[in-house]
Amino acid sequence: MNDTLFAQEFAKELEAESPASIKCLERIPPELFSWKPHEKSMELGYLALLVAEIPLWVTYIIRQSEIDFATFQHLKAQTTQDLVDHFKNNVTEAKEALLNVKEGELAEMFYLKANGQELFKSPKKEQVESTINHLVHHRGQLTVYMRLNDIAVPSIYGPSADDKSFTPTSHS
Repeated sequence: MNDTLFAQEFAKELEAESPASIKCLERIPPELFSWKPHEKSMELGYLALLVAEIPLWVTYIIRQSEIDFATFQHLKAQTTQDLVDHFKNNVTEAKEALLNVKEGELAEMFYLKANGQELFKSPKKEQVESTINHLVHHRGQLTVYMRLNDIAVPSIYGPSADDKSFTPTSHS
């Protein structure tokens, strides 16, 4: 698949995953941002921020060719709306970056760095491709945190146990 077709298809997939991510982010109350299920786990607020920021990674991969942990600026979310707005803006920017990909651009290298030191490199296409998996993984993790805090889990790919119309079966 050529780069422009791949990027267009990926933009559609990102758009398809966005409503479920927004439904989750809209339910994360700021008073629980510092909660975590275990001392080795990340805080709920940071996990929600990851879900909100992963689309931004696509923009960095395509336009800047690197992410450096030392200089990457995370949003300092104060409210639930901050998370939702950040996610929406990041999806918009990622889609714009994807829809402007030129042929051959995704064969270029992407670098993950820490303080300028290269930790990892791979073709941009591979990194863009893995971001949806990363987003879905952390959104799934977020739904577990939600369940542990009695926050209603929204329908994602089908009804959740919190949907009023959901009837549990032996297959649920």
